[in-house]
Amino acid sequence: MPKEKPRVNIGEVIKSYRSQRGLSQGDIERRTGLLRCYLSRVENGHTVPSLETLAKIAEAMDISLADFFPGTETPRDRETQKALGELSQDEIRFLAEIKKYSNTLSDGDKRLVLAMIRKMATLLPIAAAKKIIARRPTA
Repeated sequence: MPKEKPRVNIGEVIKSYRSQRGLSQGDIERRTGLLRCYLSRVENGHTVPSLETLAKIAEAMDISLADFFPGTETPRDRETQKALGELSQDEIRFLAEIKKYSNTLSDGDKRLVLAMIRKMATLLPIAAAKKIIARRPTA
């Protein structure tokens, strides 16, 4: 029986995710140990990676292996989409920017950044209140 042609162009999917995350082929090379020339061959459709290799690439981009295949939505994916739907475009861009840099942080540094954000968020209402008080007209 002849092999069925895959419905997913895995190279295009990899390239799309990599671009969305602002990663170069060199970044993926450093994170996986796979050669950049091999990644180029995969992205251009000349080579099809094994599932093991695909898992390495997914991990390097901080996504799940299932993300490479359409129609494999998980309950976690649905929760994420629901949460994203409740955010403004500015909030989504802010989170994407943080995520881009968080891959290079250690766990301790991630906790520190999160603690700083929490602290800044609690100070924000105070700063906003001071601006409102400063704008009051004097009688």
